[in-house]
Amino acid sequence: MTDHTEQIVIVGAGPAGLRAAERLRELGFGGRLMIIGSEPDMPYHRPALSRQLIAGTATPPDVRLAAPGDVDAVWRFNTTAVHLQPRRRVVHLPGAEEVRYDGLVIATGVEPRRLPSAPYDHPCVFVVRTLADAMALRHGLAASEGPVAVIGGGFLGCEIASTVRELGREAVIVGQAPTLLGDALGPEVGRRLTSLHSDHGVRLALGTSIRRWLPDRRSLGIQLVDGNLLDVSCAVIAVGTVPSVSWLRGAGLPIADGLTCGPTCHVVGTDSVVAAGDVAQWPNLRFGNTPQRVEHWLNAVEMGCAAAESLMAGPRAARPFAPVPRFSSEQHGVRIQVAGMPALGTDTVELSPPESGDRSVTGFVRDGRLVGVVCMNSPAAMLSWTAEIAEQNPVSRIERENSRAPGQTRHRPAGGGAHRRRTDAVAGG
Repeated sequence: MTDHTEQIVIVGAGPAGLRAAERLRELGFGGRLMIIGSEPDMPYHRPALSRQLIAGTATPPDVRLAAPGDVDAVWRFNTTAVHLQPRRRVVHLPGAEEVRYDGLVIATGVEPRRLPSAPYDHPCVFVVRTLADAMALRHGLAASEGPVAVIGGGFLGCEIASTVRELGREAVIVGQAPTLLGDALGPEVGRRLTSLHSDHGVRLALGTSIRRWLPDRRSLGIQLVDGNLLDVSCAVIAVGTVPSVSWLRGAGLPIADGLTCGPTCHVVGTDSVVAAGDVAQWPNLRFGNTPQRVEHWLNAVEMGCAAAESLMAGPRAARPFAPVPRFSSEQHGVRIQVAGMPALGTDTVELSPPESGDRSVTGFVRDGRLVGVVCMNSPAAMLSWTAEIAEQNPVSRIERENSRAPGQTRHRPAGGGAHRRRTDAVAGG
C-alpha cells in the first residue's frame, strides 16, 4: 500500500490505534489516514486511570500520549462506527455516512461488563474505563466520606482499592472468587495478594456476591448473599470487560469473545482488515494455535505496530505477531510484573522463594516449559525470566505454516510491500 490515493481507516483511537497510525507513516504509507474514536480525547495512558488520575497526582494532560498534529491523520472524535461491510470495504458512521477504505485497522478495545440490577444511574456508582470515568470517580471521592466498595477482585478492582487506601479512605472488595486474582495468577500468588490487601486495611468480602442494592440519595447499601450488609459512600463496579464488537454484527466476521485473527493479525476471512489490542484474539504461536485475547496496555501498543506492518505487507508476506506478553501493576507499594501466559501453566515453581518485603518470583510450567512468570518487587528477575520464556517457547517455521488461519487467502494485495517485523521477545515492564 504505497499509492497516495489509497485510504487506511483505523477504528479505535486508543493506544493500539495510535501506534498503528504512527507505524503506517513510519513504513512510508503516503495515502489518507483516518482515525475514528468514540471518545472526545486523544489517546491516553490507560493504566494511569486507576492510580495517578484517581489519586490526583496526575491531570488529563499529563496522561495523553499525543497531540492531533503529531500524526498526519484525520481525527474523528466523538464518532462511533455503527456497521461494517467488508465486501464493499465501507465503514458506516452515524448519519448514514459511509467511509470507504483500502485497508482497515480495528482497535475498538473493550467495554465494561454490566452487572445485572446495578444502579448505574446512581451518583455514587462508578465504572472506570475512560478518562471521563476516572475523573468522575476522582470528583466523587473528593465530594464524599465513608467506605468505598469495589465490586470485582481483578487487576482493576485491586488497583482502585489500593488507591482508595492511599487516599486514607476505607475500602472493601467484593468478589466471587475465594482469593484476589487467583484465576489470573494461580491460587498461591492469589493468596499472597489477598494477604497484601488485608494487611493494608482493605476489608475483603470474598466468595460472595451481591443479592440486592439498597440505594439512598447520598449513599448505598449493598446486601450480600452471605447475609452481610455494606453501607458505603461510593461503589466502583469492576467486574471485567467484553470486546467492543457489537458494531460488527452482521458483517460476516468471527466475533465470539473478540474479533478472531490469524497469527499475523489479519482478521480471519479477509485480506484488507487487521485488528489490534483488547478487541482481538489471535494465536500467539509461542504458546500454541488457540486464539486468545491479551487485555494489557503494552500488548495493545505492540499489536498496533504489528497490525500496521501486516496490513502493509499483506497476508502472504506478513510475519506472525508472537510476543512474550508482559504487564505490571502496583498495589500498596508492591510492584507486580507478569510475563508470558501464566494461565496456561499446569504447575508452578518458586524460582525465588518469597522473602520479607513481598519479594518473590513464581514460574508457571506446561509440558516441562516455562510459559509464564509473576515477579513481585523483582524487576531484575523479570528481565531474565522473560528472556527465558522466549527461549523455551520459540516460534517454529512449521508452526507458522500449519497454523495459517482457515479461509485466509494467500495472495498479496496490489502495492503491498514486505516489511519484516521483530518477533523476538523484548524484556521489560
